[in-house]
Order: sequence, then structure tokens, then C-alpha cells
Amino acid sequence: MKFPDDADGDVLKRLDESGFDFSKPTTIDFNVDFDSWPPHPDAIAKLREFAGSIQIYEPDGEYNGYILFNIHQVLSYELVKETQEKFTTLMADYGGVCESWGVLH
Repeated sequence: MKFPDDADGDVLKRLDESGFDFSKPTTIDFNVDFDSWPPHPDAIAKLREFAGSIQIYEPDGEYNGYILFNIHQVLSYELVKETQEKFTTLMADYGGVCESWGVLH
């Protein structure tokens, strides 16, 4: 498979090289990071509205806090980019950005 030459494409390439099955739906975790913690309550409410179930991870010493949500679909570059753009736009007024994701493999 060929993937775009960027960070998301690199992750997909590594998954492909390790034998990941791109034909089956999988659970994809997305993180939303914020400029400041804690996030505004309206940001949390919006994430719940658009993502459903969310998990809030409080800052832990060396790590900043973030909010995690997941979707269960067939993994593709387009899905990753569209989801990141959608949630970054949704969280822009609250200093939030969705740039990281992953799958358990």
C-alpha cells in the first residue's frame, strides 16, 4: 500500500508493515489536546455530543491532560484526516486540537 508522506501516513505505513488488517473495522483512538487545562466545560459537552463516550485524562506530572474518544470503522488515511480536521475545528474556540491517534494492534 502507498501512504502520503506525512506523520499520519508514516503511522499507517508502519501498521501495514506489521501486518495490520485494513479491511476490517477497528477501534481508533483520537486525542484532543488543549492549550490550557482544564478544558472549558462547553468543550467537554461538545465532545460528548459529537463523539459520544469520552475519557478525560488529567495532567500527570510530565504529561499534559487530554481527552480521548474513539470510533470503530475501517482505518484509512482519509478517515484519520477528516476526523482530525472535524474535531480540531469543533474545538478551535476552546484552544483544542486533534492531532494524535492510534490503534491497539
